[in-house]
Amino acid sequence: MLASLIIVFREVLEAGLIVGIVLAATQGVAGRGRWIALGIVGGIVGSCVVAAFADGISSLFADTGQELFNATVLLIAVVMLAWHNAWMAQHGRELARDMKAVGHAVRSGEKSLAALAIVIGVAVLREGSEVVLFLTGILASEEGGIATVAAGGLGGMALGALVSVLLYVGLVQIPTRHLFATITWLLTLLAAGMAATAVNFLAQGGMLNAGGTVLWDSSGILRDNSLIGQALHVLVGYTDRPTEAQLIAYVGVVVGILLLTRWAAGNSPSNRSRVASAAE
Repeated sequence: MLASLIIVFREVLEAGLIVGIVLAATQGVAGRGRWIALGIVGGIVGSCVVAAFADGISSLFADTGQELFNATVLLIAVVMLAWHNAWMAQHGRELARDMKAVGHAVRSGEKSLAALAIVIGVAVLREGSEVVLFLTGILASEEGGIATVAAGGLGGMALGALVSVLLYVGLVQIPTRHLFATITWLLTLLAAGMAATAVNFLAQGGMLNAGGTVLWDSSGILRDNSLIGQALHVLVGYTDRPTEAQLIAYVGVVVGILLLTRWAAGNSPSNRSRVASAAE
């Protein structure tokens, strides 16, 4: 539940910030609310279509190769989380600038109000599609089933919407860079836990025989099926009897995502422009 809450919160917050930027840039434009609402609804409908296809694909593997399918879904989710963190580090500021530009263009009459629906719809569709992929991976790694994941998703949606509204009206003065940096760390550890779980599924299915030695047993201190152990398993991938392969996968994903995110941040358009200005 915690994993789905964190992921949905992050995605809803990103979409909410985009909507907030467009709203702030189009203040005073008559009819903007109707077009923005249309874009939000369109993005949600598109995300539901993506979810329908994902559910259909997963049902094909319900009886055959379940371990392989679960591992594949988790590894895809890991790759998507890594790409997501890197993309936001590289294009986050550029995206905000583009949203402001669209809003100003609509307010000045250079673009029609339909442009608002398009940019908002695309933003919501992108974030919603990522939610579908990530939640599919969480379903493969959590034992609580769809009800638990859905509860976490609804909680994350409500929390993300609330924080977005509060940030828009200025009631919460949280630097977004600190907020997203914290969530990026949480998502990095979440991805590492998913990778370790994927390795475990591959071992259970007989597709991975190397690295099966258990490194330690901390069940006497904290069992992974206890309440705290389950929470830590979801958040940081805790297991009381990790194998060599799981530890290698965990550490490798953490290091890989951190290096990828740092490289992406260093190659962002805003950072390149600052370097160029300093060189001049």
